[in-house]
Amino acid sequence: MIEGILWSVFAGLMLGLYALPEKFTKEFEFENTWGLFFMINTFIIPNIAAYLMVDNFGDILLSIPTNVLVGMGIASFLWGIGVMMWGKAINYIGLSLGFSLFIGTIILIGSLIPFMIDGIPEVHVFGTIMLGIMIVLIGVMSNGRAGLLKQKESEKESEVKSDSMVTGIAIAVVGGLLATGFNYANTVGGGVIYEACVANGNPEWVSAIVVMYIIYIFGGLSIASYFIYQLSAKKLWHNFITPSFPKNTLLTTLMGIFNFSASALFAYAAFKLGQNGGTVGYAIFNTVSVGVAIIGGLITKEWIEAPKQAKQSLYVGLSCMIVGITVIAFGNSLI
Repeated sequence: MIEGILWSVFAGLMLGLYALPEKFTKEFEFENTWGLFFMINTFIIPNIAAYLMVDNFGDILLSIPTNVLVGMGIASFLWGIGVMMWGKAINYIGLSLGFSLFIGTIILIGSLIPFMIDGIPEVHVFGTIMLGIMIVLIGVMSNGRAGLLKQKESEKESEVKSDSMVTGIAIAVVGGLLATGFNYANTVGGGVIYEACVANGNPEWVSAIVVMYIIYIFGGLSIASYFIYQLSAKKLWHNFITPSFPKNTLLTTLMGIFNFSASALFAYAAFKLGQNGGTVGYAIFNTVSVGVAIIGGLITKEWIEAPKQAKQSLYVGLSCMIVGITVIAFGNSLI
């Protein structure tokens, strides 16, 4: 169990850091940066990982039952839409608040999905894990309050409209709901793909690569459609012709490596955590990512001019999330 928790934490650290390079791209609009990132992240990196790390990859895919593959595909397609909306929300309401609302939604809904599929554990285990999730959500709400206080202070000194805050919050929450398709796909396909990978001579950790391959490829289809349309409608394709393109490509590639690696590590952590791994690992994975994202926002001076009350609310939120994931981990140890 300890190994699974550590892998979940490490995966959360990587997920929380993955978006930071986006702040350093130049001469790109939102659509250019995130369109390039998602192309690399959902199509190039998964294929390279599968080619280099998975033996008998084609045979493994062919052995997956059709109903499992279809279920994973649909859920992953919806996840792709949700993740795209996550990136958009960050541009509206900032890295810290965008992460908080998005992750808060998927922690609440996504953590329950494995219980719906695999069944609810014993009462004392279920109750302890849910208590931890509730504490985490209190922390997330505190972070959201911090973001609102920060935005309110900013509006006093500029012409920033509150409409952008409302829009950003709506995008983050709806995106979070759709993004729970990620955990559904992992829960439905994880066991079947693990057996197929081992049967084809692969070590057990390789199954995480295959699960993420399917999720990212199907998710990439929905994301690619959106960005092709946006780049064409806004006539932004010419922005790729810039001296900053090599640097921007490197930055978005780093984002892709961190993002895909984080997801694969989560899948492996969920397997190592056992019966409730989908719920426990998912909660820890996403909670840690929020904390890292908030710290990232502090490092990049996103909160430097925020009022004292906002910062206090942010620190309370972080503390609650730390306590919450500790309770979640303890609940899983009761099995």
